[in-house]
Amino acid sequence: MTAATSSLQPLNTQQVTLTDRTLKAVREGIRTGTLIPGELYSVYRLAEDLGVSRSPVRDALLRLAETGIVNFERNKGFRVVLPGPKELAEMISVRISLEVPAAQRAALNIGNDVENSLQAVYLSMERAALNNDEPLFMNEDQLLHGVILKLADNSYAERVIETLRDAMRLVGASTIKGSRDLGAVLVEHKPIVDAICAGNALEAGRAMSAHLRTTGRVLLADAVKRNNSNLDPDELWERLIN
Repeated sequence: MTAATSSLQPLNTQQVTLTDRTLKAVREGIRTGTLIPGELYSVYRLAEDLGVSRSPVRDALLRLAETGIVNFERNKGFRVVLPGPKELAEMISVRISLEVPAAQRAALNIGNDVENSLQAVYLSMERAALNNDEPLFMNEDQLLHGVILKLADNSYAERVIETLRDAMRLVGASTIKGSRDLGAVLVEHKPIVDAICAGNALEAGRAMSAHLRTTGRVLLADAVKRNNSNLDPDELWERLIN
């Protein structure tokens, strides 16, 4: 089988952390659909496309493989893996376990956000919703969750969640075209932002939990339906998440 081309752009090799930059480039390729789930890609070809050596490419892919988003095939290359309903449920569970306490910690640390970055990102989400700009809205949504994790001052959780969100995007991790519109998703984020900005850790955790659980249930039901699975999404939810 011939390995597919990645069409990713070369990187600036003068940067110190090439592995991190390679990881970012691969994630962006997954988010934009440049790297297609199921296609076989060559590590060598990817390194050529990015203009770097194979070492940072392998290191970046190994980090993604740890979370299940990438699968290596011996002497062939790698594939971006499309998560199934069970894997999606596990991802939702991990996000809840990490992002709820992160929201609480962010509320306690909000005084350190001198640039008021959380409010700025939320306002950008609001503008995107008003303009019905789904790509921008989804990017700002991801950025907002990233700001919360930065405020929580947990870089490990930040990296894990970023990868999980990328994986969830592969299974249509946006409920927007199905059950909800941009405005409905925006409304779910407001109590999170308000509670964090008010320094209310308890309410911030509750609001984040409510948001992730609402989104998670919709995503899981959609994933089961899309995969023509015999799994019961409610049973899967109760067993792995609730």
